[in-house]
Amino acid sequence: MSIMIAEVYEALLEAGASESKAKAAAESLAGYENRFAKIEPDLPVIKWMVGAVIAGIISLVIRAYVI
Repeated sequence: MSIMIAEVYEALLEAGASESKAKAAAESLAGYENRFAKIEPDLPVIKWMVGAVIAGIISLVIRAYVI
């Protein structure tokens, strides 16, 4: 049995979805949540890398117009 998000499962049941479809959808969403949880620790590194690239571009633009 896969991991599923209970809140989503219950909400789908209340909305009128069948039990099997609600279970499949809740399990599918839990899978995406796990994927994002694996990416989340890398976000600070990616932010620093983007900041360094932006700083480099700004320095090149300033150098092109000042010198």
